[in-house]
This record gives sequence, C-alpha cells and structure tokens, in this order.
Amino acid sequence: MRENKKLKKFGSLLVASSLLAGVLAGCGNGDSSSSGGGSSSGGGSSDGDTIKIGANLELSGNVASYGSSIALGAELAVKEINDKGGIDGKKIELIKVDNKSENSEATTAAIKLATQDKVVAMLAPATSGNTVATVQIANDNKIPIVTGSGTAPNITVNDDGSVNEYAFRTCFIDPFQGIVAANFASGELKAKNVAIFADNASDYAKGLAKSFKETIIKNGGKVVEEEAYVAKDADFRTQLTTIKAAKPDFIFIPGYYEEVGLIVKQAREMGIDVPLMGADGWDSPTLVELAGADALNNTYITNHYSAEDPDQKIQDFVKAFKAANKDKAPDAFNALGYDTIYYIADAIKRAGSTDGEAIQKALADTKDLSLVTGTFSVDKDHNPIKTATVLEFKDGKQVFNSKVNP
Repeated sequence: MRENKKLKKFGSLLVASSLLAGVLAGCGNGDSSSSGGGSSSGGGSSDGDTIKIGANLELSGNVASYGSSIALGAELAVKEINDKGGIDGKKIELIKVDNKSENSEATTAAIKLATQDKVVAMLAPATSGNTVATVQIANDNKIPIVTGSGTAPNITVNDDGSVNEYAFRTCFIDPFQGIVAANFASGELKAKNVAIFADNASDYAKGLAKSFKETIIKNGGKVVEEEAYVAKDADFRTQLTTIKAAKPDFIFIPGYYEEVGLIVKQAREMGIDVPLMGADGWDSPTLVELAGADALNNTYITNHYSAEDPDQKIQDFVKAFKAANKDKAPDAFNALGYDTIYYIADAIKRAGSTDGEAIQKALADTKDLSLVTGTFSVDKDHNPIKTATVLEFKDGKQVFNSKVNP
C-alpha cells in the first residue's frame, strides 16, 4: 500500500552502497527478533535443522497495525508447522525486522535479511509501497518475497508488462477490489449516483478508485463528484462539503484507516448518511477508535476473509488464533500472515530444496492450494486467483455480508 516511484533504482543503489561500505552488520533496522528456534548462522538455505524465513514488517510507525497483525498470524503458522515436525524435519525460524512503516527502512531490512541473516524467503511488507521497495533486492539475490497485503499490481508486474520473477502475494490485487466494490454498490445497494474520495498520494487508493469508477460506469451508474486528500490530513470538511452538495447515494473511500477513520467521523457529523465503502486498507481496530462505532454503521469493505465465515478451515483457524491470543478474533491481516507462511512452506516442501530458484518455481507453480483466505492458484503475473469477501460494520463490529468469486 503507500507508494514511492523510482524505488527499484533506489534499491539497487542502496544494495551496492551498503555492501561496499560493509555496514550491514550494524544497519539500523529497529527491533529485530526471531521465533521458531535454530541457529542464526549460515547462508541462503537451511541451516542444520533450521529453515530461516524473514519477515520484513511494519511493527512500528504509521501502519504498524497491519504489520503487527501479519506477524501474529505468521507466528501462529510457524508454531503449527514446527509442532507437526517442520518441513521435512527442519524447523522454521522466523526472523522479524521492523521496517518502521518507511520505504527506505523496508529496503534496508530486506538487505539485512538477504545478506546478513541469509533467509531463504521473506514475508514482504504489509503495504504496497514498502513492498515495491524490496522487489529489486529479492530479484538481485534470488530470494522470493511474498506480501500478504500489498495489493498494488506493480509489485509483481512492471509498467512494461514484465513480471518481477521473485515477487509474489497471497492477497488479490487492487483492481479486483475496486470491481467487487462497484458491483456491490450497483447490485446490492442499488447505487446510481456515486462519489469517490481517494488518497491522491497513494497508488493503492488511485488503483482502487480507477477500477471502481470504470466498473460503476459500465454498470450504468454515474460519478457525480471526485475529491482527493493526502495522507496525514486531519480535516476533510472542505472536500466533504463539496461531495455532500453533489448529493451522491453512495461514497467510495479507498485509503488507509488513519485518514478514513476521521473522514467517516466528519462525514457523519456533517449529516452525510449514505453508505460508505472502502477496501482492506480500512481493516484495523484503530478505525473504530477514530470513527466511532455509530459512525461506521452503513459502511462496507472488501476484504480477504471473515472470521464469521462458517467454512470449517476458517473456524479451525479462528479457534487456534483465539487460543494463542487471549480470545482475540483474527482479522484479515492475521489470516493473510498465517496463509503467507503456509504458502511459502508448501512451496519449500514441493521444491524439496531451500534454494531460492527452486522455491521461486514452486511458488509460481502453485495450484489449488487450500488456505484460510481461500483456495487459490497462481496466475502468470504471480497473483492468486481467489474469492473476495464483503464485510459490513454494525455497531463497530465487522459482520460477514457475502463472498464474491473472481
């Protein structure tokens, strides 16, 4: 999710300068920890009885809620796999590095994990921008990265159509979420005149807005107003006044919980009572704190799964997660972190190797893998083909609404 252009060039330059300077052992990555047991020595492959997987996550900073949630899900998956004997008898060691929710820190963390910790694969950052900052490191070192929630298409596919060979994801991409939201708005909510209020500094939000607009128009709807905001803004009343004057019957707000929480709160205070909808960037307990439970009534999001889904695999995961986390119900980021570890572990097992090229091929060849957020196969662009879930907020709680097939 938060984006930055020229990151590939920046990543390559940083790799070179860091290696030449010989400062990797002391680079400032914030908190770093590991779980799963095993030695911290060795390089790029299994080390004795240990397979090292990196986790380059937002454990502090603006979107720490995302990275921390992914980490909890990943840790549960590692424990389950290790408790069952690991991968071909080898235990997983999860090495976490805090990228502080910053592109430059994400690049530095990826360098550390690749060259110092010698991991065989990495959980890439939670946001698209931070993940893009690590792609060149993955390609250069032939170490696969898998993001659980980086939904921007340019993580796996470049503007020229070429595929980033070592980049994968377990989430669906932004255009799919925008299409699902538009179809839900026009189909289920019968929306005809819609407004779009998007973060214009984020490729994540802009991608969602674009696919939503194209689909809503194709469905016979009309976009009566488009407004923009920038991350870190706190007062949205000017734009909301303009939107209100256009009299939409639905407002699409792609963005992140920090700003969205305030937007929803202010919109309701101004008497805007029409349905509001966003995507997985809304998914954080902090959203309810910022917006208030009442303000979130009549709002919806597209997401990757619902803890209320009666599917047995999902309910088994919910039970295990609650047991490990003081009865806390797992959110979508918990589930995606969990699934990402299982996806990587499955690829390592099928590859029969901890060689990066072998793991990369196994990840790309994945077919009909059954995970908590859906059974998926990987397409030619390294994106999973899977279902999406629509959730509704009721009194501050996310309630399962429906599932949408691709």
